[in-house]
Amino acid sequence: MADDRSSLSGLTDAEAKEFHTLFASSFIAFTIIAVFAHILVWLWRPWIPGAKGYALLDGAATAVNHAISLIG
Repeated sequence: MADDRSSLSGLTDAEAKEFHTLFASSFIAFTIIAVFAHILVWLWRPWIPGAKGYALLDGAATAVNHAISLIG
């Protein structure tokens, strides 16, 4: 029985097509999840601050000091 694995990867044409289909669908799913995650992060904290800048961080030092006092 002749082996038709003449490509560098050692896969037959059918195996290569099957791998390509799996790879492409996995890549598309990963990209969709990544875009969705980026949208959620943008809604939480935009990368380009508004007129007041990152006003949410103003009370961060107070919150950290309070949390540390609760721990120790």
